[in-house]
Amino acid sequence: MSARPHWWRDPLPWTAAAFVALVFGMPALRPLFAAAFPALERPYYEGAGFPALVAAHLVLVLASSAAAVLIGVPAGIFATRRAGAEFRPMIETVVAAGQTFPPVAVLALAVPAIGFGVKPALIALALYGLLPIVQNTIAGLQQVPPASVEAGRGLGMTQGQLLRRVELPLAAPLIVSGIRTSVVINIGTAAIASTVGVRTLGVPIVLGLIGANLAYVLQGSVLVALMAVVLDLGFERATAALQRWREA
Repeated sequence: MSARPHWWRDPLPWTAAAFVALVFGMPALRPLFAAAFPALERPYYEGAGFPALVAAHLVLVLASSAAAVLIGVPAGIFATRRAGAEFRPMIETVVAAGQTFPPVAVLALAVPAIGFGVKPALIALALYGLLPIVQNTIAGLQQVPPASVEAGRGLGMTQGQLLRRVELPLAAPLIVSGIRTSVVINIGTAAIASTVGVRTLGVPIVLGLIGANLAYVLQGSVLVALMAVVLDLGFERATAALQRWREA
């Protein structure tokens, strides 16, 4: 039996620690940014604090990802049922179109109808995150061994019980993998929401691009990248745990 790896060899705690240190310790790096960008009049972003921006960014990502899960998983389940088989090409085409259109285009279309703020950003991010969830839900349910389904039927399970007790548990690792991809995509894409007045880590990035201030762009983008890495590693651990539970 192989020894359990030491915690200090795990990149997750180190990445999470670096992220937290930068979120709360960014003001301490003010002299470093001033030295690195001496030509800039204001090399450090002094607007809303980075902890507040991170919290707002996370809330937007979690809300849009939850909406994508609530739509995508049932849509994937429906596409694998006998009643929804004929709708599967349409479902796959619609969710693929959600990623074909850039979020900026969705925001541009939604803002005149809904207005500036969180609502158009939620719509754009939810649509953009549907594809991997629907695809992985369909793939996961299709990979459930027929013998397991037949065994459930032999025990007298109904279709609903088969889905809840056999198919979804066996498909869970692949479904979670799709949610993982969707969330990581939304973390980066959520920064664009700041173009329609939403407070996220995209605020210093957008202000930096408008004012040709590379320091602002760097401060925002590093935190977005680290957040994506931390959540991706967290989902990796959750997927591995589900896989071990499935094999057991």
